[in-house]
Amino acid sequence: MIERYALSPLKDLWELRAQYERWLEVELAVVAAYEKTGLVPQGTHDKIASSARVDLDSILKIESEVDHDVIAFIKSVTQNMGDEARYFHLGLTSSDVVDTALSLAITESGKLIIHALEKLSEALKERAVAYKDVVCMGRTHGVHAEPTSFGLKLLSFYVEIKRAIDRLKKATENCAVGKLSGAVGNYANISLEIEKIALAELGLKPTVVSTQVIPRDVHAEFFTVLAIAASSIERMATEFRHLQKTEVLEVQEPFREGQRGSSAMPHKKNPIICERLTGMARIVRSYVLASLENISLWHERDISHSSVERIIFPDATMLLYYMAERSAYLVSNLVVYPDRMRENFKASRNLVFSQRVMLSLVDRGMSREDAYQLVQRLSMNCWNSGLDFKEVVLSNEEIAQYLDSEEAIRLFEPEYYLRNVGQIFERAFDGGN
Repeated sequence: MIERYALSPLKDLWELRAQYERWLEVELAVVAAYEKTGLVPQGTHDKIASSARVDLDSILKIESEVDHDVIAFIKSVTQNMGDEARYFHLGLTSSDVVDTALSLAITESGKLIIHALEKLSEALKERAVAYKDVVCMGRTHGVHAEPTSFGLKLLSFYVEIKRAIDRLKKATENCAVGKLSGAVGNYANISLEIEKIALAELGLKPTVVSTQVIPRDVHAEFFTVLAIAASSIERMATEFRHLQKTEVLEVQEPFREGQRGSSAMPHKKNPIICERLTGMARIVRSYVLASLENISLWHERDISHSSVERIIFPDATMLLYYMAERSAYLVSNLVVYPDRMRENFKASRNLVFSQRVMLSLVDRGMSREDAYQLVQRLSMNCWNSGLDFKEVVLSNEEIAQYLDSEEAIRLFEPEYYLRNVGQIFERAFDGGN
């Protein structure tokens, strides 16, 4: 991931040194398991741990000669050891170390992303509650539909992010597996007991059946969940982008002191965070296809997945972490204009109350078909002539036969549309029950 979007502490997990340190952690866990079961002399683990060092320059130098990063790692780490070096990497194949260590990185990345998404969900919850009773225009197909609550918009995003968190927790848990089963996964040179003990030390479970690698469908699920979360953030960003249009201007991104929106136009305040989030979601989604391609490998394993994963794991996790962190900032500092929301009602000249007028006529005895045709005819007249729908309704003699003027006036109160919003909030905070 380019430095521009790489945030600590997540980016630190994918540094090359951190990778080798995880490899060493796996190797030491295996030695400890051997020692615990009496297969190597007591004290072997401590001797290896005290002499093993991750020397990045040394590893890279050796790799330039042997063209194999795991062999280079082993040669470098064991170069200061004595006889105990023969127990290092005993019975293992490269993927035992690489895949198990990768699971450590995935699970830690998942936890960090979950924490960032939880910050976003809390920010959404707080702002949703604050704007629960603020009336705004609901839009379908980009067109004014009916009044709604701005807090309800935010509540929808909150609940969606909560679902993303739940999915990611499950997917991260599913990735918390390792394999120490040897060259083709048949435990010919290492026992299931050693694997179980070593993986427990690492906080992982054994892969039920492995080949030389952990089956990649596990990873594909993880990437799919990341992509769904990114898409949920994008849905929120897309809404905010529209609401920041000059002719709408119901919300604005935070604009810091000294910030500039355009090199040419000093007046500009552009939705750069939301647009950035939109672009990042596209990248995260694109990695799902690569992860799916990695599922089908030749026989017990090939390395066609390896180069792909060196890119997509760091990039996808760092992108989503960045998206979650920036989204939390965006939501917490979003500038909201309730007065502008009210003002925007005027654009559709009260046409958004058409359904309520129609249903009131039906309630008073008019057939639904007749009521629909009448209200539609009046609405289309307003669309074409620029008349105000409320005034047209109040002056219509056919409607007056069913509704008196006071009853008709009450049909144009936007607060009516928020009467059940409180119950929706209660249900959302009650876990959907």
